[in-house]
Amino acid sequence: MSTLFEKIGGNAAVDAAVDIFYRKVLNDDLVSGHFDSTDMDQQIVKQKSFLTLAFGGPNNYSGKDMRAAHKNMSITEEQFGAIAGHLQATLVELSVPTDLINQVMAIAGSTHDDVLDL
Repeated sequence: MSTLFEKIGGNAAVDAAVDIFYRKVLNDDLVSGHFDSTDMDQQIVKQKSFLTLAFGGPNNYSGKDMRAAHKNMSITEEQFGAIAGHLQATLVELSVPTDLINQVMAIAGSTHDDVLDL
């Protein structure tokens, strides 16, 4: 059985998704401020590695866990929803099949409490 990572198209798909996703995020005034002091080149590399791992691909992720990475960021429910919306819109834009989008969104949703530091 192939992994979600393989089903969505592997590295090329993750690379494209992360690039489009961050364009959307950085153009959204509700959430872009969280990235004002972030090295976006490093962030993009970390995000690609993290999503590859989360989707069942090779584990090349060496960053912090979700809770540690988002601690003291004061992310709101509204901001979490906006980020999730940008992820979903990115996957739709890339013509990812709905069943795979649903799997990705379930994974994203599972990070809720860690990202909001609940």
